Amino acid sequence: MPMKKLKVGILFGGRSGEHEVSLLSAASVMQAIDRSRFEVVPIGITKAGRWLTASHAEQMLGAQKIASIAASADEKHLRAGDPNATPGAALLAGGESVMVPPMPDANSMVPFATSPAEHPSSQAINVDVIFPVLHGTFGEDGTIQGLLELADIAYVGAGVLGSAAGMDKDAMKRLFAAADLPIVKHVTVLRSQWEREPKKVRRLIETKLKYPVFVKPANLGSSVGISKVHTGSELAAAMDTAARFDRKIVIEQSVGGQKQKAREIEVSVLGNDDPRASIAGEIVPDAEFYDYAAKYLDEGSKLLIPAKLNKSQMKKVRELAVAAFQAVDCAGLARVDFLMDPKSGKLYVNEINTMPGFTAISMYPKLWAASGVQYTELITRLIELALERHAEKKQNRYST
Repeated sequence: MPMKKLKVGILFGGRSGEHEVSLLSAASVMQAIDRSRFEVVPIGITKAGRWLTASHAEQMLGAQKIASIAASADEKHLRAGDPNATPGAALLAGGESVMVPPMPDANSMVPFATSPAEHPSSQAINVDVIFPVLHGTFGEDGTIQGLLELADIAYVGAGVLGSAAGMDKDAMKRLFAAADLPIVKHVTVLRSQWEREPKKVRRLIETKLKYPVFVKPANLGSSVGISKVHTGSELAAAMDTAARFDRKIVIEQSVGGQKQKAREIEVSVLGNDDPRASIAGEIVPDAEFYDYAAKYLDEGSKLLIPAKLNKSQMKKVRELAVAAFQAVDCAGLARVDFLMDPKSGKLYVNEINTMPGFTAISMYPKLWAASGVQYTELITRLIELALERHAEKKQNRYST
């Protein structure tokens, strides 16, 4: 008797500025997932926040088209907004709209009824586990995770706390510091402080840090809103840019000084209570730092796998990656990014990304492929970890 396939909801899109990156990650997952073990249920969220699905209409042409695109997609020819090239875009272009309240209902998310005569469960999104391939705000920051917790559905990745802490660079650094992990000097100020007392804020920054510094919105991914400030004359514009994106602004001491750039080292982590780290890779950005354009638009940046580290440095960075993963209470997967001083070789934990880019050519899966875990196997393992974590949570009691 053939084993029943698990239904995996691939959740993608979303309201963040990383919407298009999410579509590409989802396309790669749909292409590579082991379809002998898993049945795929695509679930899209438009930029306006509307949920779309083909889960209850598998025989419709739209669902068949999505499956055929996913099966035949060539990684190099995926185009985030093109329905003919990317299955996520096909769903967002022609899927059926549902409204999903957070209510537990036996492995399903039950949409609101669209008419008085229609029972909402007739359009239930029935899945065993959700793979939320959502990057950035409203997807990687604990919001979707909270919805899935309320619906009592297993899901891939960190929980509410780990996701929220991993998104907030200020909270993240506080947890890293509490775990005695090496971090760069930094100052956090509120947008309201900057707007009310810009001279006082500037004095605070220049007392604590030396130029050059990096100015970042605390809660945003893909290096959006980040500026490198070389002199005091550039500070105000950088602060105003960061303030457009978040109420908290983090200003960090640059590693490497004016002439030498910091080395950017990355490690992938996989697991729940007993996580393990991949070998380390290195980003050599064509730009002055690895900003949004360098990540997604330019072709000049290089990925070195493995990173050019000696045995001791490789061991240390992998240990620090696991410690950072545990410090913010992560689960499933994360990519931990480091800065290395080009002169001293000192390592600093820069940040953790709890849902890193997940195309087959993204750093997270490439590091695991180089460590012996291929892309399809990695997807399977993440689904297994999600189910394991959900089963473990079922042991909790919520009343006496």
